[in-house]
Amino acid sequence: MDNPYLPYPVRIEEVSVATNDKALRTYKLVFLDPEHEQAFAYLPGQFAELSVAGRGEIPIGIASSPTEKGHLLFTVNRVGLVSTFLHHMAAGEVMGVRGPLGNTYPLEEMKGQDILIIGGGFAFTTLRSTIVWLMDQAHRGDYGKIDVIYGAREPGLLLYREELQEWARRDDINIHLTVDREFPGWTGRVGFVPTVAQEVCPPPENVIALVCGPPAMIRFTQPVLDKAGYRPEQIFNSLEMRMKCGFGLCGRCNIGNKYVCKDGPVFSQAELNRLPKEY
Repeated sequence: MDNPYLPYPVRIEEVSVATNDKALRTYKLVFLDPEHEQAFAYLPGQFAELSVAGRGEIPIGIASSPTEKGHLLFTVNRVGLVSTFLHHMAAGEVMGVRGPLGNTYPLEEMKGQDILIIGGGFAFTTLRSTIVWLMDQAHRGDYGKIDVIYGAREPGLLLYREELQEWARRDDINIHLTVDREFPGWTGRVGFVPTVAQEVCPPPENVIALVCGPPAMIRFTQPVLDKAGYRPEQIFNSLEMRMKCGFGLCGRCNIGNKYVCKDGPVFSQAELNRLPKEY
């Protein structure tokens, strides 16, 4: 499709409730035209605009991995007009996907290095995409040890819980899950993500850190990585919470002279250190 403003038509193949509070739902989408699927060539870290005719569009991180053929995954939080309408749509209905948009996590730069992934809340979508990519048989040998730190307010708000359990059973990835407070039946870690990162993050030698979460989590995780000896060039933050139109035209996502939806959403900490502290 030559016009980047036009969405690709997709059919909702499956909808699942992603969290116990039912505020997030995961959508499995399939392209109506196989050529559109080929044209939608993306990598972990990118996002897309989900559109509903007559309602508008919203930017959402792509939760599926390019290694998962035949569909796209998006996990949508019910927070506004479009997302609320989406939450009332069912399998079989048609909507639009525009993209892919933005840049990716530094997959080439990460080769040969250990990976530290730090995520919080419903911002785990593009990190899920990255983990699936890294764990794929075609790519796993390109990367070293993988550590994942992921937290939410309570256990029922952790995304992709079945997959997290599957990954935890593997011996080539370390999964550290945490919740903000004690919760009945929870036997895992208790504490905020930055606190857990301070306890379990590996030494910085030969490690790339990927961070995606709420602004407060990113803000308080940075000093932890600094103290652990991580250099700004080793840390990559996704600022996807600031994404808007996807083209840098509306001017609502800029940080200094950078547009998150066009120049990002992934920025190294070295890049962010040269920008105003507006994220």
